[in-house]
Amino acid sequence: MKLLKVIFAALAVVLSAASADAALPSVKLKDLKGKTVDMAQLKNGGKPMIISFFASWCKPCKRELNAISEVYPDWVDETGVKLVAISCDKAQDAAKVKSYVDSEGWEYEILLDPNSDFMRAMGIQQIPHLLIVDGTGKIVESRSGYTDGSEGHIIKKLREISKPAAKAKKAPAKKK
Repeated sequence: MKLLKVIFAALAVVLSAASADAALPSVKLKDLKGKTVDMAQLKNGGKPMIISFFASWCKPCKRELNAISEVYPDWVDETGVKLVAISCDKAQDAAKVKSYVDSEGWEYEILLDPNSDFMRAMGIQQIPHLLIVDGTGKIVESRSGYTDGSEGHIIKKLREISKPAAKAKKAPAKKK
């Protein structure tokens, strides 16, 4: 079991490095109301975004999104983050996705990727999968799987990327 955790951690590092500096490809998805969204145009007014790939049948996916849901309002207040959850359920299950999302009370933007076009374009092969995107649209982290408590790492990364101006303003103390 310990070896498996080490392998997953190494895989996450490799995936993060491979995705760093990447931007979102132009893949068109639909929201739950049928509106088309071009993923290359997805923005959050210069603030970070989380893109979470899930399916209604995926227990770890639901655990992750439910855990984030508990702290999401605080994250929005602190960092301005927006979470976009991408359902990989098949087209015939879109109604199930909507009813599940409604029952959970998720405040996320939900998009449908019934043919896994966006997943493939991003090189993602398993769910849950989470991307952290900075305010310029650059993917700064990409991670597969879910471990209870990983929300701590996510908010730490969000804090890191949402306050670059504060770090830049910090000048070293002058010597007298």
